Amino acid sequence: MPVITCIDDLKRLHGRHTPKMFYDYAESGSYTEQTFRENTTDFAQIRLRQKVAVDMSGRSTATQMIGQPVTMPVALAPVGMTGMQRADGEIKAARAAEKFGVPFTLSTMSICSIEDVAQHTTKPFWFQLYVMKDEDFVDRIIERAKKANCSALVLTLDLQILGQRHKDLKNGLSAPPKLTLPTLVNLATKWAWGLEMLGTPRRFFGNIVGHAKGVGDASSLMSWTAEQFDPQLDWSKIARIRDQWGGKLILKGILDEDDARMAADFGADAIIVSNHGGRQLDGALSAIRMLPRIVAAVGDRIEVHMDSGIRSGQDVLKALALGAHSTYIGRAYIHGLGAMGEAGVTQALEVIRKELDITMALCGERDVKALGRHNLLLPKGFLDAYE
Repeated sequence: MPVITCIDDLKRLHGRHTPKMFYDYAESGSYTEQTFRENTTDFAQIRLRQKVAVDMSGRSTATQMIGQPVTMPVALAPVGMTGMQRADGEIKAARAAEKFGVPFTLSTMSICSIEDVAQHTTKPFWFQLYVMKDEDFVDRIIERAKKANCSALVLTLDLQILGQRHKDLKNGLSAPPKLTLPTLVNLATKWAWGLEMLGTPRRFFGNIVGHAKGVGDASSLMSWTAEQFDPQLDWSKIARIRDQWGGKLILKGILDEDDARMAADFGADAIIVSNHGGRQLDGALSAIRMLPRIVAAVGDRIEVHMDSGIRSGQDVLKALALGAHSTYIGRAYIHGLGAMGEAGVTQALEVIRKELDITMALCGERDVKALGRHNLLLPKGFLDAYE
């Protein structure tokens, strides 16, 4: 068993275990990947203030996210095709999150269905919705999430049109994989992954196949998804979904102060400051640069969460100190899942919790809720480098 000290250790194992097309799907951004890179490099510009001669005993990373107790302010973000990183991947990630005491968010584009995950877990999880043109499908998947006792709906707003990801096009990404010669050669080197996948019936988009009209196999699925993301999504449609859902609502993909104010006026329970992990608008500012502006715009009217770029507990601390109420990890737990299955997700969460706890202590804080700007040293112009 390798010694895991950081998320990068899991990332290396993930690359060895998982077929290239699915590893690249997780570890890529759109177009030039500028925003994808800056999501992490901008975190690295932020420095921490060390404090000494402070009682560091009795520390706590526990808090709440939209009223739900969590062991640390970190949720598992929705990630499409998680079940192709590892067989039954969504089930494994949900179980790890439940045992650890943090929320798991199931993607609309998951391999395991809402019902699969509900059957294999004991506590409510969150469901992420992409708005499709097929309103009947949207209505029914919301009802399915309610029936499965999902405790929050995460509505993604920044994927009305799909940003181009060069690696996915070159790899011929699909679920199951397209069996081109390069893919077959690569799959031949990932025999452990293949054996696991042969042992599960879950190899298609479980929330869609058999649920969307006319989608009964892989070929009809791919054509349906290519046409279904709704470019007409606006606040009136969001209101319709809110009213139908009737529960906790989180709006994901906020990267602008005006949009944040609109979301707060709208009555959502939380927003997620996010650029979709750098997978949509290449050239947008990193989420960590936009976070303070959005926090200032909405104040305490709404919980401000953040994703995109978090790879460590120190990143979590920096986001919290800049005003985020909570954070999400996507690639960090996917690396764990791809590397070691459910145990790898647990390992990723443990790495981040330990880093958060130790860094918090060395910054002179005992309670994660006490973190603030006073814990940071920011480079000149970091908050106002762009107008």
